[in-house]
Amino acid sequence: MWHSTRHRILRRLHLRESWVIFFVLGNVMLNFPFLKIFNQPSTLFGFPLLYLYFTVGWAISIGVIYLFASSVEPEPGDQQSEEQAPP
Repeated sequence: MWHSTRHRILRRLHLRESWVIFFVLGNVMLNFPFLKIFNQPSTLFGFPLLYLYFTVGWAISIGVIYLFASSVEPEPGDQQSEEQAPP
């Protein structure tokens, strides 16, 4: 069951619209309103909120990129068999 659910989720992420939506969302999250919200003098666990915002956002973007990269399936003609590989 886990394999089929994971496969379905990764297949949906393969859509071109998802790539565009996450790109636009990433750009929006790095603009004025969000930076102003997190640019406060308060801290969380001793770290300024803006630093945590960038760090957590960076980690989430790496996770999203990983999901996108793992959803790309190679075309059948792209793989070379051992017979066709140069010596």
